[in-house]
Amino acid sequence: MVTVISPRPQKGFIETPCIKELTDRALKYINAGYPVHLSGPTGCGKTTLAMHIAYNLGRPLVLINGDEESSTSSLVGGEFGYRKRKVVDRFVSRVYKLDESMSKTWIDDRLTAACKYGFTLIYNEFTRSRPEANNVLLSVLEEGILELSSAAHRGNYVKVHPDFSAIFTSNPEEYAGVFRGQDALLDRMITVSMGYYDEETEIAITQAKSELSYEDAEKIVRLVRRLRESGICELTPTVRSCIMIARATGNVEDDSFRQVCIDVLSPRIGRGKSGDLDPTVVVDDMLTAEAII
Repeated sequence: MVTVISPRPQKGFIETPCIKELTDRALKYINAGYPVHLSGPTGCGKTTLAMHIAYNLGRPLVLINGDEESSTSSLVGGEFGYRKRKVVDRFVSRVYKLDESMSKTWIDDRLTAACKYGFTLIYNEFTRSRPEANNVLLSVLEEGILELSSAAHRGNYVKVHPDFSAIFTSNPEEYAGVFRGQDALLDRMITVSMGYYDEETEIAITQAKSELSYEDAEKIVRLVRRLRESGICELTPTVRSCIMIARATGNVEDDSFRQVCIDVLSPRIGRGKSGDLDPTVVVDDMLTAEAII
């Protein structure tokens, strides 16, 4: 059974000029008939933006999350179980006739459903799936035909609905559990490179996801951005870090604010190459430098 999501506005979604520009670019490419590939680091808002773009398209959507265990059948469907038919004829009392037949049952999966009915497909982190599993997308994006591997489905292919559109996301900076995307697949889509949002956008997002004032949200964002730009982090702090701090504390004057910042940010710093870097001291110094506490 394919789960179809009805497009709707996302609660607390902020559309600043930066986000609107990215949205308009993506919609322009999709309306021209090309799939869009949102490429960017962890926490830059790829999936949220993809959902927003899908909402603007106004079509039902299906979501696929890339996974190493995914196969072609995970995308298009396959033969699962059997259908049995039995007919007993006793028209003449002394004559017994039994007619029994069995056939395989085909069940569509998300890609097939999207191609058939013109849904929007969001393929999140598609490079986490093995390249051979994604090969079926080549003819979908170029010739508008979804090839099926089994004759159990009526016909061996599905003609792609004219309203079908696809949005892909990936993180080019990750290396664990990620496969290199096929050149043939990347050549069929338009890649929109995303970085971290500008300061005003991150402040607006942090404020919208919490109950903090603009001034408090601004202080948190500046702290996180300074740490991000310092180059000492093993795991880059993102706007999610801003939201965590904002939600976990009432305001920057709260007694627990310092400890919340240390708990959220220090694990992202690590201990440096020499092993003598104290993350707690680093965060504490930055809080003082930013005159937050």
